[in-house]
Amino acid sequence: MGCCQSFLPMGSRRRDKDQHHYGGAGGGQPHHPRSSNGTEGGGAQGFSEFSLAELKAATNNFSSDFIVSESGEKAPNVVYRGRLQNRRWIAVKKFTKMAWPDPKQFAEEAKGVGKLRHKRLANLIGYCSDGDERLLVAEFMPNDTLAKHLFHWENQTLEWAMRLRVALYIAEALDYCSTEGRPLYHDLNAYRVLFDENGDPRLSCFGLMKNSRDGKSYSTNLAYTPPEYLRNGRVTQESVVFSFGTVLLDLLSGKHIPPSHALDMIRGKNILLLMDSHLEGNFSTEEATVVFYLASQCLQYEPRDRPNTKDLVSTLAPLQNKSDVPSHVMLGIPKHDETPATPQHPLSPMGDACSRMDLTAIHQILVATHYKDDEGTNELSFQEWTQQMRDMLEARKRGDLAFRDKDFRSAIDCYSQFVDVGTMVSPTVYARRSLCYLMCDQPDAALRDAMQAQCVYPDWSTAFYMQAVALAKLDMHKDAADMLNEAAMLEEKKQRGGRG
Repeated sequence: MGCCQSFLPMGSRRRDKDQHHYGGAGGGQPHHPRSSNGTEGGGAQGFSEFSLAELKAATNNFSSDFIVSESGEKAPNVVYRGRLQNRRWIAVKKFTKMAWPDPKQFAEEAKGVGKLRHKRLANLIGYCSDGDERLLVAEFMPNDTLAKHLFHWENQTLEWAMRLRVALYIAEALDYCSTEGRPLYHDLNAYRVLFDENGDPRLSCFGLMKNSRDGKSYSTNLAYTPPEYLRNGRVTQESVVFSFGTVLLDLLSGKHIPPSHALDMIRGKNILLLMDSHLEGNFSTEEATVVFYLASQCLQYEPRDRPNTKDLVSTLAPLQNKSDVPSHVMLGIPKHDETPATPQHPLSPMGDACSRMDLTAIHQILVATHYKDDEGTNELSFQEWTQQMRDMLEARKRGDLAFRDKDFRSAIDCYSQFVDVGTMVSPTVYARRSLCYLMCDQPDAALRDAMQAQCVYPDWSTAFYMQAVALAKLDMHKDAADMLNEAAMLEEKKQRGGRG
């Protein structure tokens, strides 16, 4: 199925310079990621290849004033904040010259991380591989790191409920990554936990990518490194759980204490000795005991004795006791405006239905449109018209009948048979299956299919509209609004082309 089997996350379609938005998706065409039009790529859901010139402009030529790494210029791989031409803030990680000698290997690794999209992650939105330069581009988190809030706070220490929220959200991020086949996280610590514009904690995507092609830079401090890494130099999923245990110790103590020292501190003694005195007793001893016990399990010497990421989530979820209090209130920061941006372009009936998240209306439009948008996406030779092809088209036909009759689960099964054969790609099938997933309350799967549709047909507005609905269902409302606007612009551009 060409590009769509390998790199999905909205590909690398470049934008015209007049497209100003929150940072919408790119499209397919992964073999031609950069056009002469340049780009203003970047955003919570898109993934793009950036030019070095763009990132230099965004960071004032990688000015030291823009460095946000905790070790400043002394860090082996420096992180900068930057601002794109569309005013979108980004974080840029600049690798040392020889960390990734092979540009293809670096791009493949970046694209693998770029497939991940979750509200608990500071997501990767692009990369740059230009000459010897290797850079990653991520969403920028404006409200500092967990390390800053725990160890170097100026106004107020983190309250207990927020510490519990941090623990749960990072556990959820790790569990999502594990479920999506990216379980390894390098050097998990309090500096990797960032706070977004709403004060919600998120896990930096940079730790999902090795610091070098051989991955031999797991931790910056051997005192916090999993024991098996010191024995054999290998990073495993259990190693990540060990590092999560060190973060739990940070949350309990308000200090960065080496795991062996922390365990010695409370072995046979009162857990209150470990607790952060700045909390001034404003915490539940029962909850703290649960967190400490979980931390001690994570820090077991033998990897097989540690819990898995699902265990982390199931243990921490019941401890959340202020779920109705927004994170920005707990952090003491101004409220971020949640109002989605108004689309800058007029919406078609499809756009209007998607903006209202009217799945019934979307269904009616997709049924009426049938497959007219697939024209030209497949050119089949006579030899390809095999029995397999006939079986595949029969599966699609059964899917179409089920789709028309609103039997969405059967439609998913039939369309999946069509897709899995892989001889023929159809953006319409992906769009229809995306809606079926939405009807079955599976927005993650719906988003993946909408992204697949865009990969097949990079300038198809319906693919963007379906992404907008899925993003809204995932509570990523700013991104959904941006995606609606991107789709409307594509429609307008197509109409202008038709008139011309």
